[in-house]
Amino acid sequence: MSLSYADLLAQARERVREWMPWDLAERLAAPAPPLVLDVREAAEFAAAHIAGAVNVPRGVLEQACEWDHDETEPALVAQTARAIVVVCRSGKRSLLAAATLQQLGYEDVVSLATGVRGWNDADAPLVDASGRTVDGDAAEALFAPHLRPEQRRPPR
Repeated sequence: MSLSYADLLAQARERVREWMPWDLAERLAAPAPPLVLDVREAAEFAAAHIAGAVNVPRGVLEQACEWDHDETEPALVAQTARAIVVVCRSGKRSLLAAATLQQLGYEDVVSLATGVRGWNDADAPLVDASGRTVDGDAAEALFAPHLRPEQRRPPR
């Protein structure tokens, strides 16, 4: 039996806790904030991300969590007990990435349910690669789906 993308997300949702943007904002203001791990691609991250986030694209996550790889991320590999919130554009890649981190032994991992799109909708700040604040309306355009015609389901 094969699984669909929706099935994989549902399975991950059974194991992974999710936070809403206001939960993350509250925890980022705490004395011991979580590590924010953004699993979007580098170009997406450079355009707009949560300040202080670490970028590890989903495709290299497993290697980033171990020493001695080109993709090793020291801020991540030594943090298996630290609270980590995984973010992406909409909360789907982050959900799957958080489930993977749990399998790799990370103890306190959550996913941002609505991703940086929801973070932006909540009027929380985003920055670009140079650290400049990204205008919320401009960020909205970055987070919109951009499906090409051939990516749409054919009529039945």
